[in-house]
Amino acid sequence: MRALFVQQDHVSPVGPVGDAFAERGFDVEELLVVPPDRFERPDVEVSFPDPTRYDAVVPMGAPWSVYDATIGSWLATEVDFLRRAHEAGVPVLGICFGGQALAVALGGQVVPSPGVEIGWTLIDSDDPGLVEPGPWFEWHRDRWVEPPGVDRLARTVVAPQAFRLRRSLALQFHPELTTAMLKGWLGNGGDEELRGLGISGDVLLSRTRGEELAAVARAYRLVDRFLDRVARC
Repeated sequence: MRALFVQQDHVSPVGPVGDAFAERGFDVEELLVVPPDRFERPDVEVSFPDPTRYDAVVPMGAPWSVYDATIGSWLATEVDFLRRAHEAGVPVLGICFGGQALAVALGGQVVPSPGVEIGWTLIDSDDPGLVEPGPWFEWHRDRWVEPPGVDRLARTVVAPQAFRLRRSLALQFHPELTTAMLKGWLGNGGDEELRGLGISGDVLLSRTRGEELAAVARAYRLVDRFLDRVARC
C-alpha cells in the first residue's frame, strides 16, 4: 500500500500521522511543493502524479491561504489533483490547508475566519469515535464553507473543524504537530506572527511539550479510525 503526503512547505513534516500510516503497512511517500529556497517566492510549478497510483492521499498544512495569489501557479493544480483522487475513490485525509483545499476541490469555499485560532483547542465533535474532542493544535486564520452533501463532524465557535464526504475526511487542526515541528514553524516566521498577535511562542512550546505524548497517541487513533471507518467505506 502507498500513501502520498503532499507537503506544501519544507517545515511541515509528516510527523506522527505519517508514522501511523507506516505502522499500518503503508509505504509513505512525500511530495514537497515549495522547496526551502522558494519559500519567500512560492510561485513554483508543480507536477502532481496520477492519484490512482496511491491507496491514500494526505495534503498537509501551509503558511499560505488557499486564496493567496502568490501560490496561484500550483494551487489549482493541487485542487484538481484532490478532486480527481476523491472522484476515483482514493481516500483523502486533508489537514488544515489541505483540508481547506479539499473543501474547494469538493465544491466548497475558503474565507477568512472571524478570529484567529492558534494553540491547543478543544473542539465540539458530533462523532468522537472518529474525531475526538482533543485538545488539538490549531494555527489558522481561514475557514472553509462546507461543500454540499458533507457530514459535518466537528466545530469550534470560530470555524468548522472536520467534515466527511464518502472516502474523504477534512480536518482544520494539526494532528501531526510535535514540539520539534512547532520549533520549525516558529523559526520560519511563525514567532514574528505570534508576537504581532500578543502570543508567546515560548509559552506555546511549553504547552506543546506537555501535550505531546497524549497528542501523538490521539493522532494514531485518528489515523486508525480514518483507515477503518472512512477509507474502507
